[in-house]
Amino acid sequence: MILIALHETVLAQIDNPTPEAPPNSDKILQMVRYLTWMVLLSGVCGVTYAGGRFAWEKWSGGTLESPKMLAGAMVGGVIATSAGTIMNSIVS
Repeated sequence: MILIALHETVLAQIDNPTPEAPPNSDKILQMVRYLTWMVLLSGVCGVTYAGGRFAWEKWSGGTLESPKMLAGAMVGGVIATSAGTIMNSIVS
């Protein structure tokens, strides 16, 4: 009984810590934002290039290899845009 009361008294003294950003974290967050924009821009460029190549292959009658490129760019874009959501669900 005394141990339980002592345990509760000690736990009542411990404050709930609040999260604090590490030093220079604003620079790291800015770098992450830039990398996010570069990944999204490269995905848009990849989809545009693959679509143009697909149209050229279709028009010239060559072998169709670009649908794989287009599918890869689309899958990569989905993974890149959902990476933040996936990480938030894992961390939380």
